Amino acid sequence: MIEAVVFDFDGLIRDTETYEYYSFEELLKEYGVELPLLMYGQRIGGDMHSFCPYTYLEECIGQSLDRESLRKRRWEIYTDLILHEMARPGVENYLASAQAMGLKIGLASSAPYNWVMPNLEELGLTHFQCIRTHEDAAKVKPDPELYLQVLKAFGVRPQHAVAFEDSPNGALAAVRAGMRCVIVPNTLTKQLPFESCDLRLDSMLDMELEEVIARLTG
Repeated sequence: MIEAVVFDFDGLIRDTETYEYYSFEELLKEYGVELPLLMYGQRIGGDMHSFCPYTYLEECIGQSLDRESLRKRRWEIYTDLILHEMARPGVENYLASAQAMGLKIGLASSAPYNWVMPNLEELGLTHFQCIRTHEDAAKVKPDPELYLQVLKAFGVRPQHAVAFEDSPNGALAAVRAGMRCVIVPNTLTKQLPFESCDLRLDSMLDMELEEVIARLTG
């Protein structure tokens, strides 16, 4: 019996990840440098320090750059790209369905709290009963700690919970936590290899939450 659903944030609820990559890609192109997706993919959904695009840029051009200027320029590109991007299709329906079904609703994100919360507020999503972010864990995804913290707060065993993810790092964290895992890759992460999951959807519009849970428990 499923008692809880736990959602990732970046790339799953709002497709910030695709535009983060595009913004770094555009920034590096201004210096004549290409940004390989598989290399950048190390940081998606996990530890942002596992790959630093700024360090990579400096290594490629053989000189140090003003990091603050780079960050400012990258942020300008990102905010322009993300301007009209709201919640991914089907997200709000899944949250409403989970609430109607009496499920506990959590969020586990490797990103900082001060990034996740303003985004959720902008989207008007207030369904989450437990939120765990970067600051709450000694290790972020693909380590399972964030998921296990949410489950502990809920008093729910891993086998009675479903994680919704969009990245390989996130999916691996959910599997390591012992949860069922549904992946809904975005424009960017659908190009990355996933090791394992219980169900893959192109969009949350493909299947109602009730059917997802029926498939996972049938």
